[in-house]
Amino acid sequence: MTDTQVAITLIVFAAVVLAIAFDILDLALAAMLGASVLIVSGILTQEDIQNSFKTSEGTIALLFGGMVVARTLAPTGIFDRVGTLLLRATRGSGKGFLLLLIALVAPICAFLPNATTVILVAPIIIRVAIALEVDFVGPMVLTAIVSNSAGLLTLVGDPATYLVGSSIGMTFTEYLRHASLGGLLAVLIIIPLLPRVMPEVWRVQREQSVDLPLEPLKRPMLCVASLTVLGLMIALFLFGEHLPTRVVPPGVAIVAAALALLVIYSAKVEPLEKVLQDIDWKTLIFLICLFWLVQAVTKTGILRELSGYFHVWFGTNLPLVGLVMLVAIGILSSVLANTPVVVASIILIKGYLVVAQVVPEDAMGMTFTDWPVATLPLFIAMMFGATLGGNSTLIGAAANVVSGGICAKQGRRVSFIKFLRYGVPITLCQLAVAALYVLAFAFLHRH
Repeated sequence: MTDTQVAITLIVFAAVVLAIAFDILDLALAAMLGASVLIVSGILTQEDIQNSFKTSEGTIALLFGGMVVARTLAPTGIFDRVGTLLLRATRGSGKGFLLLLIALVAPICAFLPNATTVILVAPIIIRVAIALEVDFVGPMVLTAIVSNSAGLLTLVGDPATYLVGSSIGMTFTEYLRHASLGGLLAVLIIIPLLPRVMPEVWRVQREQSVDLPLEPLKRPMLCVASLTVLGLMIALFLFGEHLPTRVVPPGVAIVAAALALLVIYSAKVEPLEKVLQDIDWKTLIFLICLFWLVQAVTKTGILRELSGYFHVWFGTNLPLVGLVMLVAIGILSSVLANTPVVVASIILIKGYLVVAQVVPEDAMGMTFTDWPVATLPLFIAMMFGATLGGNSTLIGAAANVVSGGICAKQGRRVSFIKFLRYGVPITLCQLAVAALYVLAFAFLHRH
C-alpha cells in the first residue's frame, strides 16, 4: 500500500468510529459507507474481502444460527410463561429482579452466543420491568453486560472468545479448564456494583402477588420441538468436536438453524419468510463491514510493525504483554465492535511471538496448534479484554447493539451516553479482576 492509501484507510476507520460514537450516523450505515469508500478507492480488493470472510464466517454463522433458533421459540408462548415465573420470584423487589436477571442470563450464555441470549430473554426482561413500573432500558443494558461477561464461561459464549480460541486450536474442554473460572469471577463482580450503577431499579419495592396466573403455552408441541433443537445445539457445542466428523461451533449453529426452520415449516405456524425477516440483519451487516475495515487496516502493515515494537518494548516478558493487551484491547473494544478488534489483535500477538522467537513462523497460520503453555495468558488476556471491554459502550459488542435495537423497537432509544453510565464502572472493575486472573494464571503456569 502507498502512504496515501494508508492515510485514507486510517482516516476512514477513525471517521466510522467517530460517526458511531457521536450518533452522527446509524452504526450499520457508517460501517457500510466506510467500507464503500475503501472499495471505490481500490484499497479493499476482492481478495481482501474474501480473506475477511475466511476470518469472519465462523462468527457470523454463530450469530445467525443463534438468532434463528431464538426466533423460532417466539410463537410458542414460553417467554410469557417464564416472564410470569420470574415476576412471581421477584416478589415486587427491584433488587430481586436484577439478581434473578443475572441468574437467568448467565447460564444460558454458557452455551449460546451472547447476542442470541439477549434476543431470547428480552421479552421476559421487558415484561417484568413494565410490571414493576421501572424503565426497562437499565435492565436491558444489564442483560447485554451479563451476557457478554458470561460469554467467557465457555468457548462459544462470545464471538470474540471463539475467534481467539479457534485461532490457536483451543477446544471446548481446554477452554473450560483454562479460562472459565475467570469468566465466573467477571460475572460475580457485577453483583456488588448493582446498588450503585442501577439504584433506580435496585431500591424499588412494589406490591406484587405471588399467585399470578401462569399463561398456558400457546403451542406446546412446537415448544417441545423448538426446545429439543436448542438442547441439541447445546449438546453439539459440548461434544461436536469429539465426533468422528468433528462438527465445529459455527457448523453447529447452522445445523441448529436449519432444524429450527424445519420445525417452523412443518408446524405451519408462520411462513419462513416472516421468521427470516425478523433476524437482526442490521447487526450482521455492521459486523461484516467492520471486518472489512479491519482487513484494510491489517493490510497497511501497521500491525506487523507494531509486533516488532512490542518485542523491543517488552522483550519476552509474556505476563506483562498479556496485561498490556488486556488494557489496550479493553480500551479499543469500548469504541469498536470487539470482534474485529480481536481479529487485528490475533495478528499482532502472533507476530510478536514469532518475532520474539517463542513460536516458529508457521504460527501465523490458522492450522498451528503447538502453543507453549506460557503463551496462553496472552490469548486469555485478549479474550477477557475484548469481551469485558466491549461492556462499556453501546457498540462494544454485538449483544449491546442487539439490546439497543430491541429497546428502540419498544419505543425507548438507548443513547451512547446512557449506555456509558452503566457500562464504564462495571467494565473497570471487571478488567481489574481479569488482570488478577491473568497474573495468577501466568504464575501458576510459569514453568
